[in-house]
Amino acid sequence: MAGKSRMDKPKFGKYLLPTLTDTWHQHMPRKLPPLNALPAFEAAARHLNFSRAADELNLTHGAISRAIKHLEEQLGVQLFERATRSVRLTPVGEPYARAVREMLDQLTVATLAATSRHSNTSLNVSTSDGFAGKWLVPRLYRFHRAHADIDVRVSTSGKLTNFLGDGIDIAIRYGAGHYPGLTSEFLTGEEVFPVCSPRLLEGPHALRTPQDLKHHTLIRDGYRIDWAAWLASAGVEGVDPNSGLTFDSATFAVESAVQGEGVVLGRTMLVSADLATGRLVRPFDHALKAISSFYVVYPPEAIRQRKVKAFRDWLFAEVG
Repeated sequence: MAGKSRMDKPKFGKYLLPTLTDTWHQHMPRKLPPLNALPAFEAAARHLNFSRAADELNLTHGAISRAIKHLEEQLGVQLFERATRSVRLTPVGEPYARAVREMLDQLTVATLAATSRHSNTSLNVSTSDGFAGKWLVPRLYRFHRAHADIDVRVSTSGKLTNFLGDGIDIAIRYGAGHYPGLTSEFLTGEEVFPVCSPRLLEGPHALRTPQDLKHHTLIRDGYRIDWAAWLASAGVEGVDPNSGLTFDSATFAVESAVQGEGVVLGRTMLVSADLATGRLVRPFDHALKAISSFYVVYPPEAIRQRKVKAFRDWLFAEVG
C-alpha cells in the first residue's frame, strides 16, 4: 500500500517514544519521589558514607539518614544495605542512584542556564576575608578595567558555599582541593614565615635572629601552622608560642603587624602586597611550606558562562 497507514508513528530506533510519551503525559499522572530527599540519597550513594554526605550538604548525619529512610518508605524498596560501620547500595539502589545523579546534573545545568540569562553581568565570588582583603580586592581594579561590563560581588562568609542556593558563581578556597561534584583547580601554594614592620628591625631589641623574638609580641590568626611549629623548626627556645595577640581575621592580624604591634606568621598570598610596598619586611629567611593551598572552585557547567571563565582566567594570569 502506498503511503503511510494511520498506525505508522515516528520512530527512534525500535521504540515508539513520541507516541508513548504523548499518551503517558495525557493519561498518567507523574509518580515522583520526595524530591527534597534526592540530594541526600545521591550524595550518600556517591560516598557510600552518610557522614561524608552530611558534610558535603552541610547537614547532620541524622538528617541524611532520615531523608533516605523516608525515600525508601515512599518507594517501598530498600536502597541501602546497612552494616555497623558501612553501607552499600542494593541491586535496586545502584541503578536508581545513577538515574538520580543524571537527573540532578541535568537540573543543575538547566538552572544555571536559566539564571545566567538574567544575571550575566553580575559575578558572585566567595572566598575568605584574608584572601579578599589582602590579595583580591587590591587587584580587582585590573579585572574591572578589562571587563567593565561584569559587576563583581565578593562574599566572605565563613560558611560552606552552596553554589546554587547561595547564588555563588565561583569560589577561591584554601584547603586540600578535594570538593566532590565541583571543578577544583590548583591556583597556588604558599610558604609561612614571620613578617613585621620595618620599625622592629631597629632599636635595642632589633630583630636579627629568630631568638630575638623573645623580646617581641607574637601575633596569630588561627592558621593551622602556628608559632609553636615555626619556632620548633627554627630551633628557637624560651619563647611562649601561645603568648601575644590572637585575631580571628587574617586581615586584622596582618594589619596589626603593619602597625608595629608585633610579629605575625605571614602567608605568601596574604602578605605579598605589603612586602612589595615595604609596609612589612621578612626579618629571617626561614620558612615552612604551608599545609594547604589555594584552589579555584566552581560547578563544572559554570565555566560555560563568559563571566566565570573571564574571572577564572584573570585569577591565573594574576598569580602567574
